[in-house]
Amino acid sequence: MEFARKAKPHVVCIPYPAQSHIKATLKLAKLLHSKGLHITFVNTEFNHKRFLKAGGPNSLDGLPDFRFETIPDGLPPSDADATQDITALCESVRRTCYAPFLDLCAKLDDPPVSSIVSDGFMTFTLDAAEVLGIPIILLWTLSACGFMGFYQCQGLFDRGLIPLKDESYLTNGYLDTVVDWIPGMKDIRLKDLPGFIRTTNQDDFLLNFCSEAAQRSYKGSANIIQTFDALEPDLVNALSIMLPHLYTIGPVQLLLNQTSLSSEEEHLKFIGYSLWKEEHVCLEWLNSKGPNSVVYVNFGSITVVTPQQLLEFALGLANSNQSFLWIIRPDLVVGESAILPPEFVEVTKERGFIASWCPQEQVLNHPSIGGFLTHCGWNSTIESLSSGVPMICWPFFGDQPTNCRFICKEWEVGIEIEDANAENFEKLVRELIEGVEGKRMKNKAIEWKKRAEEATAPDGSSSLNLERLVKNLWSHRTSISS
Repeated sequence: MEFARKAKPHVVCIPYPAQSHIKATLKLAKLLHSKGLHITFVNTEFNHKRFLKAGGPNSLDGLPDFRFETIPDGLPPSDADATQDITALCESVRRTCYAPFLDLCAKLDDPPVSSIVSDGFMTFTLDAAEVLGIPIILLWTLSACGFMGFYQCQGLFDRGLIPLKDESYLTNGYLDTVVDWIPGMKDIRLKDLPGFIRTTNQDDFLLNFCSEAAQRSYKGSANIIQTFDALEPDLVNALSIMLPHLYTIGPVQLLLNQTSLSSEEEHLKFIGYSLWKEEHVCLEWLNSKGPNSVVYVNFGSITVVTPQQLLEFALGLANSNQSFLWIIRPDLVVGESAILPPEFVEVTKERGFIASWCPQEQVLNHPSIGGFLTHCGWNSTIESLSSGVPMICWPFFGDQPTNCRFICKEWEVGIEIEDANAENFEKLVRELIEGVEGKRMKNKAIEWKKRAEEATAPDGSSSLNLERLVKNLWSHRTSISS
């Protein structure tokens, strides 16, 4: 038995240290473990503490072939229960994480590490894999269109389309310029590409960080994108030519739903993914609402809003007369706590529920949910598609404008908020829950749900790609042990 355990491939999985990346990577790690692989999952010390506090992997004690390890992120110690500053985190991770990660991998010798599955934005892992002499597979917790947007930023630089000449280019119509040379992207405008391009600074850190990470994707022995072939066929075909050994594996939760777990693995199902404590009581509240009657509002783990924007959304929800479940993180509002007007609370107390965090996939799959107001992060988007839920889109940054464009124009399951004022928001919420367009989008969303289920069925494209990936990882084990 001991020999069999040591003969397994040992895969180190490391996400970028933010909520959505951790969630997607941990789901993939569970899938790989269910296929017989030994897994070490690496969080930063800061996030691992939050993970445990929120009810994360504390029940994994004693499971020898799925374990958690940590490395420092290089930032000053903090007990805050909040998302770290993205720019500071990216800078620190790139500068400080290589040595502790290399040391960790070198110490993991029971069995020895045979390969790494790394978030593509953790580029230091490429250098570590080279020193260790083991293969590395890059995981992009993005859509294919989102990844392509980051990848083509260098082309925008080369053609002089970015950086913007001055601030007026943000409002003078320049961002409506159509970019007609990106494979698989039809009628894409500059405004639909990563939000980081909206800068006048040639050296903008986040723009260059994301662009360089995507450009280094060819250095991985393979690349995984969390999508499914039927959703983005033109982009998958284009990226299959550009990248070595591309695996489209998604939606990951639907693949997990197909997985048979042994009695030893059964409790892995109950290991959560959240850095905040989830308020399950909201599910009981949803039970009291009719089918397709509630709008779910959640701007994800990173988006921040101004007090005025919070007020506009509150007024829109109040005036729409629709039921709503609104997730307001403690750190949602810039520089202060989220305070809603007392009259809002009074007017909406019978039809509104506010929580600080929730089990999102259970919420989206609840029959009472009729629509999702989202920031268009990819985890939220693919979870909404998997649940057959249409969207109101309010993209914030990064790949979110690209996802928004595809949600609204290609997949036809969303409406974009062009102007986030109370009147406009009220109108969109009514349309989503009661209107003709809302019903059309709901039908389209149900179609995409069926296609996602087909992709993750035993003979579906994502299931077959997962099997190919596992075979790849087992072959790495063979070459290491021989």
